[in-house]
Amino acid sequence: MSTPITTGSWGKALWPGINAWYGKAYAEHKEEFPALFDTFRSRRKFEEDVGTTSFGLAAVQPEGSSVAYDSESQGFVTRYTHVTYGLGFIITKEMMEDDLYDIVGERRSKALAFSMRQTKETVAANVYNRAFTAAYAGGDGKEMCATDHPNVAGGTWSNELTTAADLSEASLEQACIDIMKFTNDRGLKISVMPEKLIITPDNVFEAERILMSTQRVGTADNDINALNAMGKFRDVVVNHYLTDADAWFIRTNAPDGMKHFIRAEDSFDMDNDFDTDNAKFKARARYSFGWTDPRGIFGSPGA
Repeated sequence: MSTPITTGSWGKALWPGINAWYGKAYAEHKEEFPALFDTFRSRRKFEEDVGTTSFGLAAVQPEGSSVAYDSESQGFVTRYTHVTYGLGFIITKEMMEDDLYDIVGERRSKALAFSMRQTKETVAANVYNRAFTAAYAGGDGKEMCATDHPNVAGGTWSNELTTAADLSEASLEQACIDIMKFTNDRGLKISVMPEKLIITPDNVFEAERILMSTQRVGTADNDINALNAMGKFRDVVVNHYLTDADAWFIRTNAPDGMKHFIRAEDSFDMDNDFDTDNAKFKARARYSFGWTDPRGIFGSPGA
């Protein structure tokens, strides 16, 4: 059990004359994880998404001959196992009685809620932070962004630049081209388009120059900025919890890509211990983050 917050922990809260308590009254970022994932509710211990192969191209049927038959099968299985996150603190009865500023009770409760929100943002961003790490594999056995995602029917495909590159006009254009060339498990062409550009604060100004200029950036040519003219990105998302300053991502319109399941909403409870009269505060939530179809995302770790 953690050490309770006592009068010895907050001696200044017992005396008059304090002008301000600092360190907690900071502005907080708005929720950022909803832009990275589609959210669903769950009523089970875990959720599974199961892929399916499709049919291939039709074959020529010579006159008088039988039609060619194809088959399909179950594809890769992705499991979302919900994890419980909790945090709490204990305040002695004496601290509650003698606190002149309510610095421990009410403000610690707000700090607890802040910690729970920060935890969720961190867990969500870690899916992206580990996007290029082989140890964190998805249903197909590969990391989220890879150049060799396998197809059940054979062959591989890529949702990562062949040559890793920093955010630039050229790298964004190449990413858009690669996304528009996506195929399904049987190699048939599918309509997948880029939608959201996800960046770190380090790339904010570069993204603004690349996407908002009407003409090409950094050249003396009088060429139009094709990314801007074609409106390739409807949204630019800045995430403060991404840890690699060079990494950037594109969410596409492919269904069943990035997913977030809520098993239990954030809840906050308080109770008193009968023997000590200590006040106990706790928070709990249960959820999972991940991806199903890697075609829902495209990324580069930077050069």
